Amino acid sequence: MLISKIGICNHKAFTFLELIVVIFIVSLVLAASFPAFTLEKNGKLKSEAGHIASILRYLSDSAISTKETYAVSISFNEKTMRYKGPDGEKVERIDDLSRITTQSKGNVSSGEVTVFFSPAGAGENFSIHLAGVESSMAVVFNALSGRVKVLANEAI
Repeated sequence: MLISKIGICNHKAFTFLELIVVIFIVSLVLAASFPAFTLEKNGKLKSEAGHIASILRYLSDSAISTKETYAVSISFNEKTMRYKGPDGEKVERIDDLSRITTQSKGNVSSGEVTVFFSPAGAGENFSIHLAGVESSMAVVFNALSGRVKVLANEAI
């Protein structure tokens, strides 16, 4: 309550400091929530591409270290990736699968593609293309080096 020279004065307004605090709190909440809205669209696609890349690295490294041949089969009909590694056979779902590009067959977007990882490495370079709602990604495997790259916004 403010007291003026004349008497009691009842101001029912916000002070400048109160307005600044409220604006600061609102901006913090918006800054924390805004990236979640923009990244959620591509988050699933990035996660799926990273998971595929880690499986390919795992199979390549396991084939070299155990001196055994492992295979990965990617089915477009079921949208699955079936592979057998040192831990046994596993099946992973690939919801955003678009196509696979190999050196020998070119672009494949139907049926099933099987790639073998031998102790000498994979037989050929290949890439797995994923297409999301607004963007696309490619998981590229280099047979010579055994390296896997995830490339964002690849042309479909």
